[in-house]
Amino acid sequence: MFASESIERHQALHVDPDWWRGAVIYQVYPRSFQDSNGDGVGDLSGIIHRMDHLAALGVDAIWISPFFRSPMLDFGYDVSDYRDVDPLFGSLGDFDALIQRAHDRGIRVVIDLVMSHTSSSHPWFKESRSSRDNPKADWYVWANAKPDGSPPNNWLSIFGGPAWEWDGERMQYYLHNFLADQPDLNFHCDEVRNELLDVARYWLERGVDGFRLDTVNFYVHDKQLRDNPPLPPEEQNDSTAPSINPYNFQDHLYDKTQPENLEFLKRLRKLMDEFPGITSVGEVGESQRGMQVQAQYTLGDDHLHMCYGFDFLSNAFPTPERIAEVMERFNREAPDSWACWAFSNHDVVRHASRWNLSDAAQRAYAGVLISLRGAVCLYQGEELGLTEAYVPYEELQDPYGKRFWPKFKGRDGCRTPIPWVGDSSNGGFTDAKPWLPMAVEHLEKAVSHQDHDDGSMLAFYRSMIALRKAHLPLQKGSFEAVERGPKVLSFIREHEGAQVFCAFNLSDEEQALTLPAGDWFRDRGAPFTVKETGDGYVLPPWQALFGLANTAAQET
Repeated sequence: MFASESIERHQALHVDPDWWRGAVIYQVYPRSFQDSNGDGVGDLSGIIHRMDHLAALGVDAIWISPFFRSPMLDFGYDVSDYRDVDPLFGSLGDFDALIQRAHDRGIRVVIDLVMSHTSSSHPWFKESRSSRDNPKADWYVWANAKPDGSPPNNWLSIFGGPAWEWDGERMQYYLHNFLADQPDLNFHCDEVRNELLDVARYWLERGVDGFRLDTVNFYVHDKQLRDNPPLPPEEQNDSTAPSINPYNFQDHLYDKTQPENLEFLKRLRKLMDEFPGITSVGEVGESQRGMQVQAQYTLGDDHLHMCYGFDFLSNAFPTPERIAEVMERFNREAPDSWACWAFSNHDVVRHASRWNLSDAAQRAYAGVLISLRGAVCLYQGEELGLTEAYVPYEELQDPYGKRFWPKFKGRDGCRTPIPWVGDSSNGGFTDAKPWLPMAVEHLEKAVSHQDHDDGSMLAFYRSMIALRKAHLPLQKGSFEAVERGPKVLSFIREHEGAQVFCAFNLSDEEQALTLPAGDWFRDRGAPFTVKETGDGYVLPPWQALFGLANTAAQET
């Protein structure tokens, strides 16, 4: 229905089929971006209304968190209809208008596709649970109880407790890696795989430019339902789940990341390749073998385009040594792969608070992120310098937070509404009571306060994104670490003979700096302060230097 029109639009927009290599992608969490109809919840029309903000920021694409029909128990990640927009967010017509508006502004649209599970209110699950011999009986992961009535194995849910829920209608357990209301689809079933590929085709024909694939390594489970072994305490961490969650006590060998998943990813890539300029970003939730999985999932040109890792989404502070180690390990373990790096998203504490960064430190680390090899994902509000908001228990919405309160307060603190206007109690987000409270401390960081201030955080992000776009090495170049700390991180990005030297002072003290051997000069367009001396340069606290070589070859 939309195939010919969408292909024509793609051909006009995607001159570079590899646009995603080095792209800056902005994550929109629609519930909290902009409310257009006064119900206190953001929607698709609100995104359209704020498209000029995204265009001025200079991003290449937006990633929109789920907007499909859903009972919203996990706020859209529990899908009840893959082919429709939830009325809370608008209509299919609104989505088509959003695609058109974004493309008109040169912005691509990536949507969050949740394939590993559905809502328990999805018609597929209702039919599947009705009997053991209906046409969709094996569309979900069902298993008999042990003789004593206990679950089939020891698998755990990320949201706490066993990953199995008893269903009195079928008299069996079903698997749920997340909420009990989010039953896992059975990817060992041919019909399930075919149906999900048809879902992907439906949105490609509507004009989307790619998919962010939620929990992409959770698709396939071990058919034998073998128990996961325990994980030694020294290997337990909180990169996939909070440290208080017993999910971290297991080595998840069998409940996810199964080899059969690769065949499905190949079929998905083959489908995407029918459309020009499409990309895919797989979210790999894997603590022990993350980079190996990323390498497998992006191998060659017949798997995913890139993976979204968790290396910089954890609590571990990103020292110069750690950043260099992560990048070099990725080069070593996934040399032919492309990463998508992020510091914040809708599932973790905002990095400004998580790492306790000052305003100056936020800018320095943003400079690092936007200079790394790989695509960059910015989470809404990051460009304003938003910190984690406090949401009292009585206003908490997130089931994850309610489950582990108060030691883990959930994900609502990073999901509060975006402040557009500083002189309004709701920040211009809505005229009604917002679904989550507007953080009072965020109002002083509103877009209206920063938009025309050349010294603002927003202006800084615009400048850094423009700097990245001005130099191909920063978009598509290789990465070679030069200095790994303890206070300075420096590296060289190189592409087709052109080089950019990037150096960051990630400390509260001045640091002397010497450019590498060769013919370099400083890019004075970078939004940082540098002191020049007779012997080289001095970087004030939390400042950076960008050195250029062979600049004639770097013009884009």
